[in-house]
Amino acid sequence: MRLGYGLVSLTPVIALFAACSPATPVAQAPAAAPAAQTAPAQTPAERGKYLVTVAGCDDCHSPKVFKPAGPEPDMTRRLSGHPAGDKLPKTPPGVLAPDKFGALASNDFTAWVGPWGTSYTMNLTPDKATGLGSWTEAMFMKAIRTGKHQGEGRPILPPMPWPQIMQMTDDDLKAVWAFLQTLPPIQNAIPDPVPPPGAPPAAPTK
Repeated sequence: MRLGYGLVSLTPVIALFAACSPATPVAQAPAAAPAAQTAPAQTPAERGKYLVTVAGCDDCHSPKVFKPAGPEPDMTRRLSGHPAGDKLPKTPPGVLAPDKFGALASNDFTAWVGPWGTSYTMNLTPDKATGLGSWTEAMFMKAIRTGKHQGEGRPILPPMPWPQIMQMTDDDLKAVWAFLQTLPPIQNAIPDPVPPPGAPPAAPTK
């Protein structure tokens, strides 16, 4: 009887304590984080287009159209090199010297004259007869890495900045190659380089 009485007598106390105690908050599940918005991966050709653009390849390798602000790349002939039909004016004698001009450029920057002779920017479109259509990816990469035409021919002449371009990773060069393959082929046979006066003629390029 005493045990039963004790248990019964505690019941009001427990009830009073429960009524006066603050309610324990129920743990809330953390809100779901919004789904991450991932940018679509670039294709190699898209990456190559970006690299070609920011590297300024159009400055020399694309013919120009002349507008009020000056020459602008002609994107209908993008990266097709020095126009075969354009003729350079004769270089004035004595204009190239350490204390004079280091180089002269044609009005659209697709041909250059310097101590190395006269160089014409290459057709980088995939035309088989006059552009990169007869090249392979390996030849292209070797040319950039070695500064040799097709990777084993004559030296690549100024102003082509191959010592800087060669700093690209293999993946970057492969991306550039992939983009160049997407260009419309443009038949444009650029002239062979002309050596400076007194130098032996250069071997024809392929």
